Amino acid sequence: MTISYQRSDMTPKRGLITDTFKVVKKARRGGKRSKSPSPPKAEPEPPQLSEREKDLEELKKFDLDWKFGPCTGISRLQRWERAALHGLNPPQEIKDILLKEDTDPEYTESLWRDYPF
Repeated sequence: MTISYQRSDMTPKRGLITDTFKVVKKARRGGKRSKSPSPPKAEPEPPQLSEREKDLEELKKFDLDWKFGPCTGISRLQRWERAALHGLNPPQEIKDILLKEDTDPEYTESLWRDYPF
């Protein structure tokens, strides 16, 4: 047996505060002001990279391009020569960069030099 109770003294639906109080807009002091257009934002110039930074960026792209084969355990020049031997057409500019700076380990070693193979 279920008994349901109905309240006859239900509270009326509450209204919004704006139903009770009249909205009054305050006048601006000094009247309307017109905004002057802001000057156009100048686009920042990209930072100028040095020749070394450009070279290292190109070598990084070479390291990340898997179509020239794996690069762990060998130097960048060895990887370039292996890719050329297998007909993978590695970029000539990479070899030029490597031959120009053949003693700097930052040039000769790949990004993965610190990882065990």
